[in-house]
Amino acid sequence: MKKIIAPIIAILLMSCQTDDLKQNLEPTAAIETLNEYVLVQQIFQDVGNNGGDALLNAENSTTGKSTKTISVGPVITIEPFDYTSFPKTITIDFQTGVLCEDGITRKGIISIVSTDWYGNEGSEHTTTFNNYYHNDYKVEGTHYVKNLGRNLDDKLEYSMIVENGKITANTGKTISYTENSLRTWIAGSSTPLNIWDDEYLLDGTQSGISSEGVEYMLTIEESLHFVLLPRNIKSGILNFDFGNVNDIKLNFTNSTITILGVTYPFY
Repeated sequence: MKKIIAPIIAILLMSCQTDDLKQNLEPTAAIETLNEYVLVQQIFQDVGNNGGDALLNAENSTTGKSTKTISVGPVITIEPFDYTSFPKTITIDFQTGVLCEDGITRKGIISIVSTDWYGNEGSEHTTTFNNYYHNDYKVEGTHYVKNLGRNLDDKLEYSMIVENGKITANTGKTISYTENSLRTWIAGSSTPLNIWDDEYLLDGTQSGISSEGVEYMLTIEESLHFVLLPRNIKSGILNFDFGNVNDIKLNFTNSTITILGVTYPFY
C-alpha cells in the first residue's frame, strides 16, 4: 500500500490548485502524514498477526500436537506451561533480531496475557512491548483483542483496540496511533500454524497524530480485504481525513482515489 498509494497522492496533492487545500495543509505535510499512517497501520496489524500466530503455536505446544522444531526464529515461552491454566502469559522474544519470512527484522520482546485460547469465543488477549522494534521503529502501547465468536457466515470475528500506540523512528520522531476495529478471519483458519495464507476483513476507525503534529482519522466505509503474502489490500473503501482536509477516499475495489471530489485511477 505504501509503495503504490503515497506517491500517487503526492502527485495529486502537489498538482491541486484548490484554495481550500493550499490554505489548510501544505502538500508535503499531507504526504508525510499519509506515509506515516501507512507505516504505523502496518506495524500494529503485524502485531495482531504475529500475536495470533504465537497463541496458536502455544496451544499446540501444550497439547503435544506440534512437534515442529524451528531453528531460526523468536524464542516463545508459555507460563504456566499447560493446557488448562489461565490467565496465561506468552512471551515472544526476538532477541537481538530475527529476519522474518516477510522481510521484516524484528527484535525485542512482545508479551501477551490471555484469558483463554485464541480460537475460543470470549477469549481476551492483551499485548504489551518491551524494547520491541519493527525494523528500525520502536513500538509501544497496548494491543487488545477479544474473540467475538463466529458470524452468520461461520467466520471468526475479533474486536481489536490499540491504546496509546506510539512508533518512534531512529531520528527520535514519534507517531501516535489508536484503533477500534473489527477483524474477520475469512481464509487460512484451517492452517493455524501458517499465518502467511491468512486473509481477513477489517472494519472500524483508526486515528493518531503525525510526527509533525498533524491529526488524522480513518474510517472504513467498506470492509478492507487484507492478504498477508504478498501484503496487499484486495478491495474495500477507506476514508481519510487529516488536518483540515476531509475529502480523500481510497477505493481498493476499483483502484481509484477521490480527492476533494475529483476521482483519479491508480494501479
